[in-house]
Amino acid sequence: MTTDSGAPVSPPLPATSAVPETANIRGVRRKVATATAIGNFVEWFDSGAYAIMSATIAGLFFPQYDKTAALLATWAVFAGGFIARPLGAAFFGRYGDRIGRNRMLALSVLCMSGSTLLIGLLPSYATLGIAAPVLLFLLRAMQGFSTGGEYTGASAFIMEYAPEGRRARYASVVPLTVGFASVAGALTGLLITSSLDEAALNSWGWRIPFLLAGPLGLIGLYLRSRIQDTPVFRALEKGDVVQEAPLREAWRVCRRQVLTLFGYSITNAVGYYLMSSYMIAYMSEEVGYTKSEAMLTSMVAMLAYSLACPLMAAASDRFGRKPMLLVACGGFTVATLPAFWLIGTGLTGAIAGTMVLAVLVAVIGTSNVPAMVEMFPGQLRASGSAIGYTAAYVLFGGTAPFVATGLVSLGGTPLAPGFYLMGLALVSVLVVLFSFRETMHLPLTRTTVYEK
Repeated sequence: MTTDSGAPVSPPLPATSAVPETANIRGVRRKVATATAIGNFVEWFDSGAYAIMSATIAGLFFPQYDKTAALLATWAVFAGGFIARPLGAAFFGRYGDRIGRNRMLALSVLCMSGSTLLIGLLPSYATLGIAAPVLLFLLRAMQGFSTGGEYTGASAFIMEYAPEGRRARYASVVPLTVGFASVAGALTGLLITSSLDEAALNSWGWRIPFLLAGPLGLIGLYLRSRIQDTPVFRALEKGDVVQEAPLREAWRVCRRQVLTLFGYSITNAVGYYLMSSYMIAYMSEEVGYTKSEAMLTSMVAMLAYSLACPLMAAASDRFGRKPMLLVACGGFTVATLPAFWLIGTGLTGAIAGTMVLAVLVAVIGTSNVPAMVEMFPGQLRASGSAIGYTAAYVLFGGTAPFVATGLVSLGGTPLAPGFYLMGLALVSVLVVLFSFRETMHLPLTRTTVYEK
């Protein structure tokens, strides 16, 4: 048997539902969903802590000769954390395809919580000088290394337990908990900044979200270590089709799928990071809102995103991945500029504008998760999805706040980030139209690239 590229692959596993529907498996699925949700929450609360305190970090870890330059340096460190993502994707993707999904996820949450805890203990520039931002960069790189395998690994893990016809709804746990983690992070930041004066915030208050990583990480590690690996991976082991070099094989036989995933994930990546991480600094530094107003807006937007995820996932299970991806990418091309215009009209307009972006991110995210799992065969799933998805987030997601800040400065208009996102969304529309093949009916137990 060959793939759509003509490359031979292993014989397929039985193309039946990965898990028979019994009362026992429904209980197992609840445990899997809980472990995935809590572990993913920990990862993204930790990662979001940096964005929550970005303006404060700019003042503490960089010289204050120029506020814009300090903020750009802060976002450069944020983007620098994404440099390690390809290494994390390669490591965790290979680990997940060779050793197992659950072990990979336990290790990733341990790396993330440890590096975030250390950020909370870092001395500032006033104490360490240039060593402070250097250490900050290295710890952000460790966060990026962990995140490189988390999102795609968690997606594969929960999808391989999901019942047929409800994959997107189960998989929506992953983007849903990203949203709730961001809401929790924004609420934490809002409470800290509103209850502390500037001196206390700069002295110790900014450290609180990072220090919470320690106990949260232990909870996530405990839950993930107690879940049995997925039925699909156990079937791969039993059928002796686990790959020795899954990264190389994924690129060899799934190149078109990797590039397609990359092509529409760039909109997912930039849309998410502009809506979440960048928006707080954008509103407070570029548009003139207070930090509390910016955090409140971010929290409402992320709550809207979280609430929209289950609804958009149900639509994906009903209508398919391709129609929903087209709706999302097309929506970004026509609604992004009006959304950014609304953000500059006042607090009510800012909340409305960010909610528009939030719902569009929910639409694309809840179809992206199941699609990137479904488009790859079981023995190459963690590696193939990690390559395409992570590349988009490294090249476009991680640089989005930096590019957006630079575009506003160079272009002289706060609408500049909107033009940027709109252009990328147009590219993604073309990719989905001409390269993406519907995946919702493909069996996750297959070892071929596509069913013929």
